[in-house]
Amino acid sequence: MHLITDTLESLWQVVAVGLLFGAGLPAIFALGIKSLSLRTAGGPDAPTPLGRTVAYLCFAVVLVTVFAGILLLMKNFLASTFGIHVF
Repeated sequence: MHLITDTLESLWQVVAVGLLFGAGLPAIFALGIKSLSLRTAGGPDAPTPLGRTVAYLCFAVVLVTVFAGILLLMKNFLASTFGIHVF
């Protein structure tokens, strides 16, 4: 029974990471683009403050995730190639 629970826990982690990086980041980016298109009825041709805030938050999440992924890859590359351990 212990093997089944460990396997299901590992499977859940793999599925969560796959959804986040596989479909989640493009979906968050699309949500940011969509929120920039929110306009007031009959108002000016600019996004609402709420739409702009949601868009900036979505774009920040995507940028931080991409930046963290690049740092992780560089850390692994430096450690395996040159034996340099950054953190």
